[in-house]
Amino acid sequence: MSGHSKWATIKHKKGALDAKRGKTFTRLIKEITIAAKGGGGDPDGNPRLRTAILAAKAENMPQENIKRAIQRGTGELEGVSYEEATFEGYGPGGVAVLVDVLTDNRNRAVSEIRHAFSKNGGNLGETGSVKFMFAKKGLIAVEKSAASEEKLMDIVLEHGGEDLKDEGDTWEILTGPGSYEAVANAVKAAGIKTVMSEVSMIASTYNKLEGSAANQMVRLLETLEDLDDVQNVHSNFDMDAEQMEHAAR
Repeated sequence: MSGHSKWATIKHKKGALDAKRGKTFTRLIKEITIAAKGGGGDPDGNPRLRTAILAAKAENMPQENIKRAIQRGTGELEGVSYEEATFEGYGPGGVAVLVDVLTDNRNRAVSEIRHAFSKNGGNLGETGSVKFMFAKKGLIAVEKSAASEEKLMDIVLEHGGEDLKDEGDTWEILTGPGSYEAVANAVKAAGIKTVMSEVSMIASTYNKLEGSAANQMVRLLETLEDLDDVQNVHSNFDMDAEQMEHAAR
């Protein structure tokens, strides 16, 4: 279905996620802060904050870090004021790309993102040019060695998930945003290790890339994800896992 989970799986295998833990913590702290600022510091009454805390705990973020991020959002502690934005563009082969940003300098963010696209065979688009192709969904990817199809299907059916898909080396669970937390908690309670677990923008259709376009797309993903202002990158690309692994640094 998606290059998104294949990409996460490959990074996991290469240890890239551990190598970039500092970047991951920074991204999660910013998300917790902006969620608390917009909806208050009580996760019981703030679904976005609850989801952000769940993601932070999945990365083993210390509770004290989570607490301070919430306090910065609510104003109890002084902190940087972030602006939230989503940029839309096209990658190699015309694939659709969404880039979620939290920044304290919009001009810097635009300049860096534009440069990343132009350097790697893509270009920024107008607002609304590709976002209509995506819908917000919960996405949980599990390596096939970690759980059986039957066990995962039981969780999907019992906790309000939408679908379970066979993606080669992994199973992908799709949920609505409202049922993501219940399904993710059920997977964790069952002792099933996940490759990725997040609320993301999932495309309705996918564009298969091969050859040089596939290699350029991987470089674009890596470049965008390395930018300090970038929170998440979503795309409707797909490619063979072998080619993706070969292209990844």
